[in-house]
Amino acid sequence: MIKLTILCENSVSPSLGILGEHGFAALVETAAQRYLFDTGQGHTILHNAAWLQKDLGALAKIFLSHGHCDHTGGLAKVLDVAGPMAVHGHPGIFSERFAVLKKEPEVISKSIGMPFTKSDLEARGARFVLNTDFTEAAPGIYLTGEVQRLTTFEKDDPRLVIRQGESYIQDKVPDDQSLVIDAPGGLVVVLGCAHAGLINTLRHIMSHLPGRGIHTIIGGTHIGYLDTAQTDETIARLKELPIQRIGVSHCTGLAPAMRLLQAFESRFFFANAGAVIEV
Repeated sequence: MIKLTILCENSVSPSLGILGEHGFAALVETAAQRYLFDTGQGHTILHNAAWLQKDLGALAKIFLSHGHCDHTGGLAKVLDVAGPMAVHGHPGIFSERFAVLKKEPEVISKSIGMPFTKSDLEARGARFVLNTDFTEAAPGIYLTGEVQRLTTFEKDDPRLVIRQGESYIQDKVPDDQSLVIDAPGGLVVVLGCAHAGLINTLRHIMSHLPGRGIHTIIGGTHIGYLDTAQTDETIARLKELPIQRIGVSHCTGLAPAMRLLQAFESRFFFANAGAVIEV
């Protein structure tokens, strides 16, 4: 059996003592090892792990979905508890990046990149393993690497930018990747934010692991921040795929989540902080 516990998320499950924050982190427990996928902003991960009696000192590896602060901000605190270990991610996780808060009369932006330097984290024991390709990071556990942007309807978030000289250009978040667990009942996909597009991501995974159905999808889908047309097309394409369960988190948004509930009915659930999903 594989157990996934949501340690950081915007909302919380009905459990006294669990705290919410804008971010995401999930603990993956297999029969052999424990792995952490993302670390949230860092405000709640140690508290929630302790409350749920999850020992972060027993981690085998850490996986990062991308370099935004709401997924990497807790990394230093986790390393202080867990000690030296491999941290898997894309080479772009250290890129400087911003979110546009206001465009007129001048651009006002906020830094949203990883709040630590690579050398700072290495001093705390991080041994970075950087990948761009689809990679088996542990037995039966894969990282998608860079996801090809092939659909015509999945767009980049216009609020996300990088600085180029004195101006800003669109940040396509090339470091976005997801975690895939090859479970006996089918693939378990854990998303950070799915900046590459949820359908792009799932098709990328199925092209590398053909013939495997999708048992469970968990995590941020990012459809909460994009237009209705993209949400409509995403849900239509999702319904064509062999998905047994879908549990949304973080950047999905409540209105799109309700659309997914209508589409998937009993196969839908909220993957809130404190939720435990068994496969």
